[in-house]
Amino acid sequence: MSIPIDLPPGFRFHPTDEELIIHYLKKKLSSSTNPIISIIADINLYKFNPWELPDKALFGESEWYFFSPRDRKYPNGVRPNRAAASGYWKATGTDKPILSSNGSLCIAVKKALVFYRGRPSKGTKTNWMMYEYRLLNESHHSLRLGGSMRLDDWVLCRVRRKSNILTQTKATQESRKRSSSSSSDPAECSEEKDITETIKYFRGYELAPQEDKVVDEQGHIDCQGGFLEQNSLSDVNSDSQTHKVSSIEKCT
Repeated sequence: MSIPIDLPPGFRFHPTDEELIIHYLKKKLSSSTNPIISIIADINLYKFNPWELPDKALFGESEWYFFSPRDRKYPNGVRPNRAAASGYWKATGTDKPILSSNGSLCIAVKKALVFYRGRPSKGTKTNWMMYEYRLLNESHHSLRLGGSMRLDDWVLCRVRRKSNILTQTKATQESRKRSSSSSSDPAECSEEKDITETIKYFRGYELAPQEDKVVDEQGHIDCQGGFLEQNSLSDVNSDSQTHKVSSIEKCT
């Protein structure tokens, strides 16, 4: 549950990416005292699990906004430390540029991240995700005095939880696709395969010349060097392959 604040009736917070950068993140970094930015809470997001964050937000129902610092993973590097409480945030894809309204200037970038429980490389993916917004101007990076691990003073984070209904819908669609691809009855397929194999076995004798036909003393017919019993051909499925069986029995 979000921390209650005094907001006007009907208030909805649905800013665009550009508005988040210009009216919130830039003013936060410039130490502006504009009261409108106070509706976004200041926390160290990476000290908490994502399911703990809604209670620390100033408002929000399906999405929660925060200003958070970022620390370095290594003292002399620029890689951020993504470890967070019982897991870690894993980036998906590359940074996406945020352009000004006229499309001529890149004012910031945003990165999509997904939360995993456990340790890296062995973590379990959750349905918590966030977008992390940061400016490109290096002057906004924290002064690194005395070996400080701080990478950015502030980034803006938009956290949300994927809908379970959406996840279940995708799973149902995948299940239907698998069912449709294997809709044939196995018993029918097996029967058709048996008939096909039988026809293939006798196919070599369908066009045997009349003069090559030889009947031995036991009543076997020799067609092109192979003996067949005339009685054995009656077992072939006459309903589906009548014309082929007839030609085989005649051995012509």
